Amino acid sequence: MLKSRLITALILIPVVIAALFLLPPAGFAITTLVICMLAAWEWGQLAGFVTRTQRVWVAVLCGLLLSLMLFTLPAYQNDVHTPRIGGALWAALGWWLMALALVLSYPRSAAFWRGSSLLKLLFGLLTIVPFFWGMLALRQYHYQDDHTLGAWWLLYVMILVWGADSGAYLFGKLFGKHKLAPRVSPGKTWEGFFGGLLTSALIAWLFGTWAPLNVAPATLLLCSVAAALASVLGDLTESMFKREAGIKDSGHLIPGHGGILDRIDSLTAAVPVFACLLLLVFGIV
Repeated sequence: MLKSRLITALILIPVVIAALFLLPPAGFAITTLVICMLAAWEWGQLAGFVTRTQRVWVAVLCGLLLSLMLFTLPAYQNDVHTPRIGGALWAALGWWLMALALVLSYPRSAAFWRGSSLLKLLFGLLTIVPFFWGMLALRQYHYQDDHTLGAWWLLYVMILVWGADSGAYLFGKLFGKHKLAPRVSPGKTWEGFFGGLLTSALIAWLFGTWAPLNVAPATLLLCSVAAALASVLGDLTESMFKREAGIKDSGHLIPGHGGILDRIDSLTAAVPVFACLLLLVFGIV
């Protein structure tokens, strides 16, 4: 298992970095759209749509919704202040605050949504749609002036989340004694949680020093801590829905890593929260 995970990671990481820096905006949007459709396919199972046909329709409808939103944007108005992009990012903040309440009150909160596939499907859309627009908003940041600046921002958020996850795992293994959310994810500990935050702060400092991000250190640190916290919440939220669905992995598309959602669950929260804070709240231009 560990060997297959390492091999897959060694293959995927260079591919992801190449896609960030080399794909043009249209190619990046299509690639992100495909990833979101695969995530929707897997979320269909979490929502209670167990047949292959039902899950295909969930993926197709998600793809059609994102495509319609994308291709009806006015020409040259793909910036974050366009209502449907900004609206999706603000919706992400609302959804993840609600998800925090659901996780903290689980399993009592499950009585609110357990029996409704449509409500769980809505939760999936609130997870996937803002993630899509957060990815595009960051990638297209000042694209006309510098084709790589947005790629650096996205790479930063990804390394931040991966670092937080790795730090949490390491600190949890070495020092973990107190459970973070035992009813949702018994393996996570408070020691791992704070270890992940410490790792994120270190990454924020290093990236802020060496990468061409051009943002005030205090702003970067605040957005980074919020994104790191959101990444933990994204992981816990998917774990909650998987526990309700009675499954361990969301899928089996990535050898040794489970499904697409298992790999991007933290990013689905961290990316739109980071983009919203950076571009809308602090108005970095």
